[in-house]
Amino acid sequence: METSTANLERERLLKLAQEYRQKGYEVFFHPNPEELPDFLNNYRPDMIVRRGEENVVIEVKSRSSLNSSSNQYLGNLAQAVEKQPGWRFELVMTNPEDTMYSLKAEASLQEHEIESQLQLARQLITQHPESAILYSWSLVEATLRLIAQKEELSLQRFDPLYLIKQLATEGVISKSEYQLLMDALPLRNSIAHGFKTTQITQNYVSELIELTEQLLRTLYTGDEAG
Repeated sequence: METSTANLERERLLKLAQEYRQKGYEVFFHPNPEELPDFLNNYRPDMIVRRGEENVVIEVKSRSSLNSSSNQYLGNLAQAVEKQPGWRFELVMTNPEDTMYSLKAEASLQEHEIESQLQLARQLITQHPESAILYSWSLVEATLRLIAQKEELSLQRFDPLYLIKQLATEGVISKSEYQLLMDALPLRNSIAHGFKTTQITQNYVSELIELTEQLLRTLYTGDEAG
């Protein structure tokens, strides 16, 4: 089982490396401590890719390899990376079952449905913040699919990490929007898969809802401009 998981993660890592090389990035597998900047001295990332001023620290994990210890490590690593200008953290999940959640764009909630359900998400914030962030995440994810569809992006998958990454790479969402989503995704995953978290605040959930509303407005703005 462990070998199967390790092979799955390695195959995903190799595929990612190929994708990044094709985009002009320099790829470093399992860099040695002497190859890492000082702020990563306590970590051994699966891979680092670099292009110009952009640096990405990448970890590939399967759901079966996640536990409280690895989640803590990934959380600390993400925080260390995010503090550095020009650096970003990317967690890639290998699980085949993730694709089961990949819905076709045409089956997604539409704008008016997302808007009405955002009101319910707001009502959950005070009493049930964990439920609120799960519900809000589903709505922001549906919104991102609609935006990708409108921008006519060629997507190979619809899993959230891939979707966020592609929208950021294509310049469809801003750096700050990308960062907020990347911060929220591991939190959403922790709650969805039964891990304890102490990071949720009402303001945090509100920011995610407001981002969804902001992204929805870009859909309408595009219509008016056309």
